[in-house]
Amino acid sequence: MPRPTDSDHALSRRQFIALASLVPALAAAPSLLRAATSSAPARATAKTIPIGIELYAVRNELNRDLMGTLKQVASFGYEAVEFYAPYFEWTPARAKEVRHQLDDLGLRCLSTHNHIAAFTPGDGIAKAIELNSILGARQVVMASAPREATTNLDGWKKLCAQLSAATEQFQPHGLTAGFHNHQAEWQKTDGDQRILDVIAANTPPQFVLQLDVGTCLEAGQDPVAWIRSHPGRIRSVHLKDWAPGSEADEKRYRVLFGEGIAPWSEIVAAAESVGGVEVFLMEQEGSRFSELETAQRSLALWKKFRGES
Repeated sequence: MPRPTDSDHALSRRQFIALASLVPALAAAPSLLRAATSSAPARATAKTIPIGIELYAVRNELNRDLMGTLKQVASFGYEAVEFYAPYFEWTPARAKEVRHQLDDLGLRCLSTHNHIAAFTPGDGIAKAIELNSILGARQVVMASAPREATTNLDGWKKLCAQLSAATEQFQPHGLTAGFHNHQAEWQKTDGDQRILDVIAANTPPQFVLQLDVGTCLEAGQDPVAWIRSHPGRIRSVHLKDWAPGSEADEKRYRVLFGEGIAPWSEIVAAAESVGGVEVFLMEQEGSRFSELETAQRSLALWKKFRGES
């Protein structure tokens, strides 16, 4: 191969101008790349957070035919389910049967609702770990607090200590504990503190504050403000709407998703950008339709809201 000469390395004026024109674009490339990558998760968020159903919404159907009801909700397009307290009576063998059905249907169980037994040291916590691990759940949520033990601030703090201890035992197994709010927890206990503020302040950061939107609204509280004040802790949200009025007029909790007063755009945006939400869960206590039709209609309304239908 001949040795190159100086003339071989020389740039023509046209070549120099062409290369010079690329400098601004090359200089901007890193910032453009950063902008593209930083905005990508925001665009993907809506598509990556699954929509599920709290199975209490179809409780009568579930009690009659568990496996058949799972098939039905999967056929509607739900991606996840949340089992409620009766699941805790299952044997590990039964939990494995249910998990097999979930896998066959393409459903995931990311959270469960539980009574105090699941957070009780010894056999209770051990069973919660075993069943939830089989089901693939991540969040072991207290569905409601035992009333007799939470009549004052001291009682709530003792419960928080128990939930915090359970959280520590769950963590090595990929689980965390959580609490599901009702109307009562938005009220103040002695010491002039809201009960939910007491729970948030006396549990570890990984403890889930599962938001029930409907009960928050009925209590006259702001769900968006609550989400924003607890970043990363609103890891699951119950999509329950609410409207003032009477049940006889198909108001209160009988309205379907989007028919009440919930500011869903703001709630969902806050949950995704700040709350750390991992799953949205449709919940309905009853409506003018049957349980299964309610579940189907609710999902259709959600997909319309998301621009997916």
